[in-house]
Amino acid sequence: MLTTLCALGFRIFSNPIANMLQKALSERHSAVLINLYSYGLLSLACVVNVCMADYNWNSYGFSFWNYVLLAGFLCTLGTVCLIKALQCGELSVLGPINSYKCLVGLLFGFVILGEIPNIKAILGVLLIICGSWFIFDTVKEGFSFKLFKRKDIILRFCALFLTGAEAAVLKKIILISSPAECFILWCFSGFAFSLILVLLLKKKLQPLFKKDLLSIFVIAVCLGLMQFSTNIVFEKLNVGLSLALFQLSSIIAIIFGYKVFKESHIVKKLIGAIIMIVGSCLILL
Repeated sequence: MLTTLCALGFRIFSNPIANMLQKALSERHSAVLINLYSYGLLSLACVVNVCMADYNWNSYGFSFWNYVLLAGFLCTLGTVCLIKALQCGELSVLGPINSYKCLVGLLFGFVILGEIPNIKAILGVLLIICGSWFIFDTVKEGFSFKLFKRKDIILRFCALFLTGAEAAVLKKIILISSPAECFILWCFSGFAFSLILVLLLKKKLQPLFKKDLLSIFVIAVCLGLMQFSTNIVFEKLNVGLSLALFQLSSIIAIIFGYKVFKESHIVKKLIGAIIMIVGSCLILL
């Protein structure tokens, strides 16, 4: 239990730190290159681990490797969408949107599985909408249809859908293998698909200054901590409960947005984020 709580703490703090640095770097570098460099460093670290440890990769079947490829594809597109959203949007607005991931799960459960939401889930949906009103009311468009035409909001919701689907695939990989093996494969597949995306978009590799290299290193460390701690939590808790608890990182994102990027209306955003977190818990607990 202590291991799970520690992993949860790492997950809650590492994600907004990575987002903060990704936003700062995106002002000077392409989102796909930031992604490539970050996963490149993680993959290099994993090479050392693979050489030292004895993993029996041959024991896994064809369907397992399909899950790995799917996770890498979803992860790469989701992260690039997120970085692009952060590039043109506010961290303190985009961070709490992650609470809508619970809503996505509820929607897919109804459409695909025929699961009818109970009273708690419906109340949770209303709380998420109410909380997001507090946050979106701090931007020019307010909580309106015009808001959902904004580039940063569209990209953030795309990232939400992609990473939400990725979470379910990663849980499947962990059940077949282990958190450590899932992490290694996540790093390699993320790097492979990031490289493919760079080649498809014909992006030229840009030189990094010393300060940028340090930021990329910290992003890689934070992403590594985030994913490995996520895998540990997924092993012990179901995906729905885990995703609800992960929403606590939105509070950290709002504080970073205020402190680092001088974003305004922090009190209203915090109130909205707390209401959305309560809503997420009601849906998934």
